Formats: sequence, C-alpha cells, structure tokens
Amino acid sequence: MSLFSDNIRALRVKHKISQEKLAENLSITRGRYVKYEDGTSEAPYDILKKIALYFHMSIDLILSVDIRKIDVQNLIKLEGNRLILPIQVDSFGENFIEIVSQKAKAGYLNGYADPEYIESLQQITLPFLGPGKHRGFPVEGDSMPPHEDGSIIIGRYVEKLGEVMDGKTYILITKNEGMVYKRLNKNKKNALVLESDNSFYPNYEVKASDILEIWEYECNIGRSDKKQEISETGAMKDLLLELKREVREIKNNTSNT
Repeated sequence: MSLFSDNIRALRVKHKISQEKLAENLSITRGRYVKYEDGTSEAPYDILKKIALYFHMSIDLILSVDIRKIDVQNLIKLEGNRLILPIQVDSFGENFIEIVSQKAKAGYLNGYADPEYIESLQQITLPFLGPGKHRGFPVEGDSMPPHEDGSIIIGRYVEKLGEVMDGKTYILITKNEGMVYKRLNKNKKNALVLESDNSFYPNYEVKASDILEIWEYECNIGRSDKKQEISETGAMKDLLLELKREVREIKNNTSNT
C-alpha cells in the first residue's frame, strides 16, 4: 500500500463512484485500476494526469499529502487544478500570513504547491491588511529601492494574469528566474516586462507560460532606520524654492520703504 493508493481510494469513495466507473472514465480496464488502488502497480504519468483532472486535484497533492487528514473542500482552487492552502485565521479572526524566510526560500520553487511545506512556514498576522491570501517573501539585492536586502515584502495572491496592473510592483515565482520582485508592465503579448526601480538593472521579459505565481505588493517589513538621502533633483528644487522666497521677501521690503 502507498499514500497514492490510499488517496485515490479515499477520493473514489468520497465521490461515490465505483472502481469500474472510474476506470471507464480513465479509459483503462477495471483490473488495471485495481492494481493502482491496492498498491501492486504504479500509475504512469498519463494516468496520474487523468486522475488529477478527474478529481480536480493536483498530482503533487495526490502523491505526497494524506488527503484524508485535510479539508479538501476548503482548499483554494487555482488554474490548472493546482490548489493552495486556504486562508487560515487565529483566535481573534485575523488572517495568518506565511513568511518565506531566506532559509526557506531555496525550497519554495519545489514546495510552493505542497500544503505540508506551506504549513511548515512561520506565520504572522497583520490586522491592517484587507481580504485575500497573503504571503511574505524576502528581498535580495538593491534592484528595488527603498526596499533593502533582508526586508520582507508582503504580497496578496493574484489569481489571474489579467489582474496585473501596469506600473505596480509584484513578487513573481517563475520556472527559470525563481523568486523576483519587480515592477510589471503588460505591453507585450503573452509576456510581462519586468522593470527594476534601480536604473542600473535592465528591463527583461518573462513569458506568461513561465509564471507559476504572482503576488501583488501590499507592504514592506524592514529593519533599517537609515536616513533617506535627498536626491539631487529634490535638493535643487528646495534650493530654487528658497531663492524664490528670499526674492519675495526682498520685494516686500522694498515696497514697504
């Protein structure tokens, strides 16, 4: 017996379908299906995919999580039959926010769809956040000032690519780039243009098919209290305003004499 065997049996019983009927829907014989359910034979990928589509559940859940121990009905269903954990609340009704630490970041690309991995992440609550599924991600490098290396960006899960708004910042989980935090623009068909606020870093494109998750920026948790430097443009503006004020005072004094 295996976790996979137990899961497909539990799913079949839950949906009140016979072995023969399920085998028919999978386009295989009942005898072949029975071997998967009693654990005497392993299902190939094409059958795994059919089972996942039939029960509207991801392959990774069926293979790696004991679904008898979780409330499947309350899982959030995403495109492609992938599921994530539901929004959880504390005793005061505040939403829990999972924090992907620097240590946990290395495993996120493989574990983002695994409920057990997500449940292992540290959790916090931020009462001022609105509705939605939120998660915290670490910032690396200097491409997105004023967010500094080591800060945590809290993002709200974006269910559809069409919800992305030009010019706003997002955390992207991609197949090739991994985890990145950038400003997005949809001025390319079937692709997003990623922009860094630090002009030193060039813009680049990511295909829609390469994107696994998108989280819209909600807030930043940082530890730095470094004084913000005044830009040259800002300093020049302040200087001109000061000169304008002095000229006005001179004019007023002259008219009063």
